Amino acid sequence: MINDKELKELINGISAAGDFSEIYIENTVSTKIKCEDDKIENIVSGTDNGAGIRVIKGEETFFGSTNDVSFKGLNAIIGQLTDNKTADGKIPLVHFKDDIKAENFYFEILADKVPVEEKLKLVKLANDSARAVDKNRIRQVTVGYSDTIKDIEIINSYGLHIKERRSYIVFIVNVIALDKGIMQTGYEPIGGLSGFELFSNYDVEKTAETAALRAVRMLDAKKAPTGEMMVVLSSEAGGTMIHEAIGHSLEADLIQKEISPAYKGRLGEAVASELVTVLDDATLQGKMGSFKYDDEGKPGEKTVLVEKGILKNYMHSYFTAKKENKPSTGNGRRESYKHAPIPRMSNTLILPGNDHPGQIIQSVKKGLYVKKMGGGQVDTANGNFVFDVAEGYEIVDGRLGDIVRGATFMGNGPQVLKSIDMVGNDLGFGIGTCGKDGQGVPVGDAQPTLRIPRITVGGTDSNK
Repeated sequence: MINDKELKELINGISAAGDFSEIYIENTVSTKIKCEDDKIENIVSGTDNGAGIRVIKGEETFFGSTNDVSFKGLNAIIGQLTDNKTADGKIPLVHFKDDIKAENFYFEILADKVPVEEKLKLVKLANDSARAVDKNRIRQVTVGYSDTIKDIEIINSYGLHIKERRSYIVFIVNVIALDKGIMQTGYEPIGGLSGFELFSNYDVEKTAETAALRAVRMLDAKKAPTGEMMVVLSSEAGGTMIHEAIGHSLEADLIQKEISPAYKGRLGEAVASELVTVLDDATLQGKMGSFKYDDEGKPGEKTVLVEKGILKNYMHSYFTAKKENKPSTGNGRRESYKHAPIPRMSNTLILPGNDHPGQIIQSVKKGLYVKKMGGGQVDTANGNFVFDVAEGYEIVDGRLGDIVRGATFMGNGPQVLKSIDMVGNDLGFGIGTCGKDGQGVPVGDAQPTLRIPRITVGGTDSNK
């Protein structure tokens, strides 16, 4: 591996090649376990290390990557990118603000120190717990475990030199239930930026039972109603809607490319209900999208995107911020050393309000209660979205009624955000991997219980 002195020599050598130069080094150790059909299908452990080198010159970005993290290997990539010297042939020196800035979130037990037998025990326990919920109707249980320890180092021509360790754990239970020709699924994940102590805070038996019960209950669910109606989104649904309906649309590269016209040029304008405040916060302890530094070395921040309905900020990387002569918001992220960073969300959430969740339900004469969201998609060009409902219930006269299946709800993100008229005093988090431009990064999202006065619900029962 390359040492600090050699890194500084390389960044000095490339500093004149453009307006900004950067070397990003990453070393990853991971383990993945999959259990299916009561069998451990695979156990995969491995390491990966490499470096990505980026030079920004005007509106152009030059990027290359390599697995050879030696002086010779990195220098070879630098030589392929661009000329290293100024017009007079001199190589300027970079003045480093600090020798090395290293800061990490605290991890009590790093997963690579835990025997694989202990990880297997958790996977088998979750499998058995899910199957025990209904031995006749549960036909398939899939349990996935993964841990990743990622050490990053970034040095750039602005004189920054940082190091950070990140530890992720994800545990997922997926259940398929079948009865009388009807098939339903239940899915429940846990995870975060955490060491193995995650399992002191989460019970894998309960996680498995939750997924299994969701699948089994949906077998007996009535067909979902259709039409326009009032919808209450539970905090348990996670923040999928806010992530998709507005989060991506506030990433600065999409604004600058005019892929997100609904929010372009609207800073200072009302874009949501005055009850709605939206943050992107990378500083939260233990959350999936958190980090001390983003993948350009900028400290993670708590960025107010929308404050009481008013659009305040977009999410920027160095590159997009430079175009507008603004500082980065610490949202430059990349999947790995093989990718150049782009603006991405971290943990995106709607802040809690003042309404009790129970009172929100009681306020609804007839509508749909969404306890758990499924998958969805959004068109950032116009804000239109469609989401599946993984677990939903009718609301009748202020009380939860029958469970329903086959429900979707669809609408327009900007319009829905403006219409929210009750915001709960609770907050529920979800986790996931967010895809954009062929890159996946870990993210968190969260929301309180929300009331949407009118939205289109798609289902299978047109008489309701």
